[in-house]
Amino acid sequence: METFESLVRAEFAPKNTYLNTASNGLLPARAVAALREAVQLRADGRPLGPLYADVEAARASYARLAGVPTERVAAGASVAAHTGVIAASLPAGAEVLTAEDDFTSVVNPFHVRGDLKVRAVPLERIAESVRPGTALVAVSAAQSADGRIADLPALREAAREYGARTYVDFSQAAGWLPMDAGAYDYTAAVGFKWLLGPHGAAFLVLPEDFGGLTPVLAGWVAGERPWDSCYGPVTELAHSARRFDLTHALFSYAGLRHSLALVEELGVEAVRAHDLALADSFRTGLATLGHEPLPAPGSAIVSVPGLGHRQAELSAAGIEVSDRAGNLRASFHLYNTPADVERLLDVLSG
Repeated sequence: METFESLVRAEFAPKNTYLNTASNGLLPARAVAALREAVQLRADGRPLGPLYADVEAARASYARLAGVPTERVAAGASVAAHTGVIAASLPAGAEVLTAEDDFTSVVNPFHVRGDLKVRAVPLERIAESVRPGTALVAVSAAQSADGRIADLPALREAAREYGARTYVDFSQAAGWLPMDAGAYDYTAAVGFKWLLGPHGAAFLVLPEDFGGLTPVLAGWVAGERPWDSCYGPVTELAHSARRFDLTHALFSYAGLRHSLALVEELGVEAVRAHDLALADSFRTGLATLGHEPLPAPGSAIVSVPGLGHRQAELSAAGIEVSDRAGNLRASFHLYNTPADVERLLDVLSG
């Protein structure tokens, strides 16, 4: 029987100390092989049916991870595009509540509307800041900059009390933090971070009644019968959330299908335990060096004030982290080991 460690070793062999999953996850060997096969299929001029099947397999796998029926999952390309569809649905003057300094893709489409009231508050106060007249609360489950985790149950209850809809971006959480996407009106996530896929694939989870959204970006793939919807207006939109699909980046989904399968095999709870053990070990080591990370309990992302300037030095030493607003951001995932933590601490100690 394969163990967590043996599964990971079979899929990953990074050439450096890679602690930057919050920017981009590493591709497992099975996804790399699938990408090569997809490219060769195109080069050979063979039928593309298998690549469209990959999209549906990835959709179904993500639905299981998100805890929702497959029919509620739309396959797109970016969180910004999904946010844009939600922003387009709001009436002029509607209030959107966001977290201060949340990731741009989650908030900017509401700002560019120009006729919405977008209000930003500290993440820790977002639930208590929902008020009468709030139309939508939009927030990342885990903050990109520092890993802080939103109190989503409190947010859900506050929104329910005031009749506000909820939109949660799981891009920095899906793959290591269990999701309950069905508990919110809309949720989204990209596939290229903790879900270990290529760029160009993202998912949007909608309620069964589509939550009042209009598929303003719908093209032929959004038809109930896509191949009969290639010319003129789509006469019958898909009966499922697929009506919100964007034209599929077929190569991306060919790889992502296998990345998601690996996450399912390992189990999100096992991945979470592994990731948090490493993150907490790094936090403990930082204390011995006299550094205090920004508070983000229970997060696989650790952000350290004042050390961002050392990113280039660390990269030259073969350690990949991020510089975010002057903070050093390290993010720990399933392919990382205690040796990676020790190496990072060793270089930081000088």
